[in-house]
Order: sequence, then structure tokens, then C-alpha cells
Amino acid sequence: MPPDRDTTKRISDIPRHWAAQTPDHVAVFEDGCTVTFAQLWAGIEDAQRYLEAQGVGTGDRVLVAAENCLAVITLVFALSELGAWPVVVNARVSEREIEVIRAHCRPRLMLFTHAASPDALRHGVRYRAREIAPAGLGPLMASAVDAASEREPEALAREVAALIYTSGTTGQPKGAMVTHRGLLHFARVTVESRRMQADDCAYAVMPMSHVFGLGTLLVSTFQAGASLYLSARFNAADVTAAIRQGAITLLQGVPMMFNRIVAHVRASGRPLAPSPRLRYLYTGGGPLDPTLKQEVEAMFGQPLHHGYGMTEYAGSLFVTRMDRPRSDCSAGEIVEGAELKVVGPDGKPVPPGEPGELWVRGPGVMRGYYREPELTAEALRPDGWLNTGDLGRLGPDGALFIVGRTKDLIIRSGFNVYPIEIESVINTHPSVRLSAVVGQPTADGNEEVIAFVEIKDGEKFDAAALHEYLIDRLSPYKRPEKIIRVATIPTTASGKLLKHQLKQMVAEQK
Repeated sequence: MPPDRDTTKRISDIPRHWAAQTPDHVAVFEDGCTVTFAQLWAGIEDAQRYLEAQGVGTGDRVLVAAENCLAVITLVFALSELGAWPVVVNARVSEREIEVIRAHCRPRLMLFTHAASPDALRHGVRYRAREIAPAGLGPLMASAVDAASEREPEALAREVAALIYTSGTTGQPKGAMVTHRGLLHFARVTVESRRMQADDCAYAVMPMSHVFGLGTLLVSTFQAGASLYLSARFNAADVTAAIRQGAITLLQGVPMMFNRIVAHVRASGRPLAPSPRLRYLYTGGGPLDPTLKQEVEAMFGQPLHHGYGMTEYAGSLFVTRMDRPRSDCSAGEIVEGAELKVVGPDGKPVPPGEPGELWVRGPGVMRGYYREPELTAEALRPDGWLNTGDLGRLGPDGALFIVGRTKDLIIRSGFNVYPIEIESVINTHPSVRLSAVVGQPTADGNEEVIAFVEIKDGEKFDAAALHEYLIDRLSPYKRPEKIIRVATIPTTASGKLLKHQLKQMVAEQK
């Protein structure tokens, strides 16, 4: 039986439960090796003893610079047992980003999974970390303990499961205090919506530094007593091989991941035959493009499910249902326990079907942004509402359609322009692999629409032809003033478009 909701208070209660109930069931597949729930729990207990020996206790933060590996999973649960907060940072981020996060959260200890990540090694050397191999964790690098790091009050410490840094729209990291309650609730919702069972195996390449990796993959998969197929870095050839071998039953990731899989399969000339085990496809963490949805569903022969969520809500708020997959690109229906209202600039509900800012409420709402009271006050509104900063509208059947971010909205000649709509149209052109649209302020107070495109291999970039293509497909005020080719559209490690970098590129070209 799954962990009981009345007795499960911390995310670490989940692997403890399965270590007792199904000790020999595989928890993790990694690089051809397997780890059972009993072995995982033994490692968690060993890791807890190591952390305690370093002086880590309730209310401390431990920064873990890593890519997906068993050590990260073990540390997340060991810190949960101690009431300390894991601050998992994707090792592939820059030195500046790591330092900004370190300076902000002041961790008592920094750990680097150098055996699984060359980038973690680079960061470890920079912080003069020493190589160690504690029981339960294997080879790591550890910084000197910061004895001056102040602990958080015990009540707050026990409530928060992890500190997840998100760059948002500005690129300046802010730490969302994600709660045990939120992650546990989300795990139960996810298991139910995907009908997950112990014999499932979920492909896990989304980084544990992101709520997708931590909530959708790690905590939710273990909630079902199922297995993780762990991967440090995405490789389209590796995942298609795993699909063909029947190694995974659930394939979940950002749209960019599915985009790369489609491109790889086409380039290989080997169509994907129906998998003997793959039964569920899901994409989240970004808008779903109609062209991509059609391509994925044609290639796999099954629905591509979609959802809407955010770090500040510990996971998904809306998700499409297995028994009623959608032909459109909506994010589906609201999940159990969550509430939504769509509001205008005045904070009052907009008429049904009209786009507005999304405010949500429910058990997944974060505790706040760590050490950022002003940002917290801006996001958390009276009566428990969280202002997501996203724009959306509800269809007649209650399905949610995301139309953009509040800060991405372009106002051109008095009209609201939603970049997602333009990107969806550009992406239908045969030569375009991916596009991103931003606004550029003009001297008269207006905004121009600027499009960046990533071209498919073997295709030519013809800006004039693209402009011509859009004439019959977009209203004049929505058409890009400029279309700029880039080799690769910049994204975060979790696959989200870095539009602030694109805006900077536009500003530098002035």
C-alpha cells in the first residue's frame, strides 16, 4: 500500500515506507546498476550520520552542486530527516550563478558530485573543496564548514522540504521555500493522474534542482513505489534506445526534450515502433506548441499529455486526464485541492473566457521567497492567494490555456501581443525548429515584436520568406519587425527559454 497521508509528514517518510514494505524492489536504475529501496534507505541513514558529523542540523542549508545521480537523491532525503534544507543547484550553471546562490542562502556545507559531473568538479575546485567518499554517498567533494551560517527557527525548518532557486524572468535567482506538505500533496495528485503503479519506471533527466525533477519525478515516482531511470544529462539517442528496450513506462520532460527526440528520430531514419512498455507521455515546464504536439503523437502513437505548474506551487496545478486526452494544447483541468481565479490589473475577476493574471491557492503554495520579504509580499496575496505572474484563460469546459507571462506581454499600438501565439505560428514553418519572441521598446513608447529562430539541420534561413509566410497567419500588429537567426535559443538547464538574454541581445544590437 502507498504511504498513508495521515502519517506521512516529510518527503523522507516515503522511501522509509517502501524500504519496510518492498525492500527488494528497485528504486533506481543508474548506468546499468540497480539500487533497491532497502539499499537506498541504508544509504540515507549513512548520509545522515555523515551530515551530523559535519555539524549539519535542523534549520541548516546544504548546497549541493550536482547533476542527477544517486548521491543527490540520497542527500535530499537525508537532509529531510535532519530538518535541514537541500539547496540543489544544477552544476551546469555558471560560476557567477553558483556564487549568487551561495551568498544568498549561506549554507553550512557545500557538496559537489564530481564523480557524476565534470562541471561539479570545476565548481568544487573553485571553492577549494576536498575529495571525500562518505558511506552512503560515494565520491564527493566537500567545502569547509561555515560555522557562521545561521540556522532557521525549528518550526520553519521542519515545514520546508527544499530551497529551490528559480531565475524567473529577470535572471536574478530567488529561493522558493517549498514545503513538505506541498510536495507530498503533489505526489499523491501525480500518482493518481498518471495511474502509477509499482511496476512503472519513470525516465528522470529533469534536474533535481528544478521542481519538475524533485516533485514530478523523484517524490511522485517513489510515492507510487515505482522506479526511476536516472540520467545525468539528456541524450536523445540514449532515451530512444531505452524506449526501444522497454526500460521505461513514463516519459516526462519539457517541450524542448520532446523537440530533440523528434529531431533525432527523424535524422536517424529509424521510426519508433510501438514500445513494449511506454504508456504515458507528459510535457510541462513550458508552453506546448501545436506543431510539436502533433509530431510527438504521430511518432509515438499515443497522446502527449500536458500540464501547468510552477516552483512556487510545488508542482502542477492543472493537468490533462488520461481518460480524456485533448486535441488542443490546453493544460487540462485543475487538480484536487487547488483553486484558481483569473484577474485583471485591478485584482478583480475578469469575464469568463477572457485572459487575465492567474492567482492560485491550495496546499502547494510555497512558504515564501527565502530572505526576500518584499518579493514574498508581491507574490503572496491576502487569503492565501499566490500571484503566479502568468497570463491565461479558462475554456468553456474549465480547461486552462496559458497565453504568456505578465512580464513577457508586448503592447504594440495599444494591442496586447502574446509571444506564445506568435511562436506557435512561426514554429509551423518547415524550416523552423524553435522560436522565441520578445518585445523591444521604441522611442515613441511603443513596442516592436522581435522573433528569434533556431533553424532545423539542413534547412536554409530565409528571413524574407518567413515574413511572407506570416502575412496570412498573423494580424499586422502581431507580425515580427525583425526575425533573427540564432544557432541555439538559450534555455535554462530545465529547458525554459531565457528571454532576458534575448532581450539583452536586442538591446546590444541597437
